[in-house]
Amino acid sequence: MTVLSTPLSRLQRLLPACAALLLATAAQAAADGPQAAACPKELPAATACYTGQDGEGAFYWIAVPQAWNQVLVMHAHGGPELGAPTLARSEEDLKRWAVTVKAGYAWAGSTYRRGGYGVTMAAEDTERLRRIFVQRFGTPRRTLLHGQSYGGGVASKAAELYATVDGRRGPYDGVLLTSGVLGGGTRAYDFRLDLRVVYQYVCKNHPKPDEPAYPLWMGLPQDSPLTRAELAARVDACTGLRHPAAQRSEQQKANLATLLNVVKIPERSLMGHLNWATWLFQDLTQLRLGGRNPFGNVGAVYQGSADDAALNAGVLRYAADPVAVADLARDSNPEGRVNVPVLTLHAIHDPTAFVELETAYRETLERAGTAPLLVQTFSDESEHSYLNDPEYPALLSALMDWIDKGDKPTPQQVAQRCAGFVAGYGGACRFQPDYRSRPLDIRVTPRQR
Repeated sequence: MTVLSTPLSRLQRLLPACAALLLATAAQAAADGPQAAACPKELPAATACYTGQDGEGAFYWIAVPQAWNQVLVMHAHGGPELGAPTLARSEEDLKRWAVTVKAGYAWAGSTYRRGGYGVTMAAEDTERLRRIFVQRFGTPRRTLLHGQSYGGGVASKAAELYATVDGRRGPYDGVLLTSGVLGGGTRAYDFRLDLRVVYQYVCKNHPKPDEPAYPLWMGLPQDSPLTRAELAARVDACTGLRHPAAQRSEQQKANLATLLNVVKIPERSLMGHLNWATWLFQDLTQLRLGGRNPFGNVGAVYQGSADDAALNAGVLRYAADPVAVADLARDSNPEGRVNVPVLTLHAIHDPTAFVELETAYRETLERAGTAPLLVQTFSDESEHSYLNDPEYPALLSALMDWIDKGDKPTPQQVAQRCAGFVAGYGGACRFQPDYRSRPLDIRVTPRQR
């Protein structure tokens, strides 16, 4: 008998027992600790792999190479995922970052305890896995914190939350942030509100005229039946996005040009950003912030359309709720309170997390007086989720020398290191040592705050 087919009275009697069973199962999984598992084929032979689920419900993978250099890399993954956590999600991260294990580092990565937004929560989950690792394998010689994409924001928050523990220096010796969403939630997602309001002005189908209206900052009403496939069909109807340019109507071409030029995103990432501005905003504003709005576009002057005056007069405008802004900032915004070396890498043409977010992070550390602990590197690439293989061991080795020897690297030195890893890892080195990211306001329309 399934729960869904059980009468309500019986279901009510079953719920306490089910909850107790789930809690007991989670507690037992945490008590059992990491369990040996077959490694993904992407990892070197003789690597020892382990899986588990912690006491809060997060799943994890751990990989320890045969010739372990006694340095642990704690990985904070991107996202956030909106579904329930799964062990497979953490395995995907291990496969993607197999280069870390190939370079001799132990790797540990956790899903977060639940789906949905929560930077501080994810930082806590990452730290909990580090403690599980130490209980099982002992304290490593060094522990590095690596954050990718949204995980870059998680790692930057964890570096500050655990900079000191019980009055002593915390457990992390250095931080590596790659393709990081580093502006905090109060700045990193502004452009997605811009996308929603400009899209609605141009396309008028999200929502459609015959559908209930709602403030676009909320992403989507909780009871909406809209699916990703249906939204993609609406975008295609307006812009011809799923068709070659030659098959688009002149109106579709004009609509698409307005969206891309005003919001300053590449065509290939339009659908992804609109999905985030729909379902991530739904999670963030309604489930995490109690229906309050942290996003505003009052004072934003949009440019890049065929008629900017009409655009600015016609787009919907929203004022952010100061309490929601403060709550989101408290959860996600870095404050620059770091006390260990921080090294970053960002693709100059990242289509997902704008490279200008690096400027926002640099300015944060400058205001906090900790900028000497930051070195930023950039690559001439157009990807987000993963860049060239040899670049990562180059970054890790440069970070380790900074920690162990006090040799703070320059971007030029990191690029030189990378060349030495090409033979062993393949791929290319695309570092641009002289590049410096521009202010975020050049990329994202400024607004009243």
